[in-house]
Amino acid sequence: MSGNDRDAAVRRLLEQAPRPLPPEIHTEAVRRGGRMLRRRALTRRMMWLLLFAAAVAFTVWALTARPWVEPPSDTTPPLTGW
Repeated sequence: MSGNDRDAAVRRLLEQAPRPLPPEIHTEAVRRGGRMLRRRALTRRMMWLLLFAAAVAFTVWALTARPWVEPPSDTTPPLTGW
């Protein structure tokens, strides 16, 4: 099918009257859309909760482990000059 044939076929499809849709499609689309929006909202809430829990866990770890403080030496220096 060449480019002109495709263009002509597309024009014929666009010039036709649109087919009527069954009436139950609208209610089904609304039901599915509502369910999809609820799932997205739940997912968003869960992600914020996970982010908050990770921030709290990191804060608690940082306050207890204090990684910015140099650890104490495990060995003592030799005693000389007594």
